[in-house]
Amino acid sequence: MSKSLSTILRESRLAGVILIAVLLACWQLSAMYVVQSPTWPTVTRIVEAWIENFADGTLPKHMLATFWRQMLGYGLAICIGVTLGLVMGYYRVLYNLFEPLVEVLRPIPGPAYLPVLVLFVGIGHEMKVVLILLASVFPILLNTYSGVRSIDRVQFDTARTLGLNTWQTFRELVIPAASPQILTGMRISLAISLILAILGEMIVSNDGLGYFTLLAQRTFKVPEMYAGIFTLAAFGYVLNRVFLLVEARLIRWHHESSGRI
Repeated sequence: MSKSLSTILRESRLAGVILIAVLLACWQLSAMYVVQSPTWPTVTRIVEAWIENFADGTLPKHMLATFWRQMLGYGLAICIGVTLGLVMGYYRVLYNLFEPLVEVLRPIPGPAYLPVLVLFVGIGHEMKVVLILLASVFPILLNTYSGVRSIDRVQFDTARTLGLNTWQTFRELVIPAASPQILTGMRISLAISLILAILGEMIVSNDGLGYFTLLAQRTFKVPEMYAGIFTLAAFGYVLNRVFLLVEARLIRWHHESSGRI
């Protein structure tokens, strides 16, 4: 028996897609009949600009630059955040040593590191990668050691009773048990890494989606500016969806036990 429309709308994202389509239609009509300003182009004109810049290779080139820069900083943040978080959560002495320093540095906004990075790293690609790393590492680190410290001590006692050494305990108990929180931190940092990548490109760069969007605004190419913003929205959405698919595979047991599958 086929599902009713109300059931489909309730159980799928179709309602969200319809909402976006309605908002774009309102934008189109307002630009045609209400605002009629160079700063408020029609959606069709923005799509035309997007197609033109994609067809001539401009947008793909800038997307690749942003992706490479973001993934490099994000990947380093994962390596440092997960590794340090695991040992901080497992070894009490390391937690007591590093936790005050982490709590002092964590509230500092990513852009506040810029003056120091410019002095010590320069204004090249390295500065943007380090900026992404510094802003992305703390959510991963905090979620990782919180996940480890939330593991029931009885489970550690059981692991010792079974004769597991430290490495085996990490592999068989700590990492699987803390993985939902680790992945939560990684998902939060994924969005942060994209924000800081765009910010770094807008400050000083000659490529990337942030540079493309800011350059279009400075040269009064308004449809291209909106095309860059739309591309950023789609870029971030695709990254998030891919991450969720990977997460669903890695911790399927967790989703099943929580009733999410």
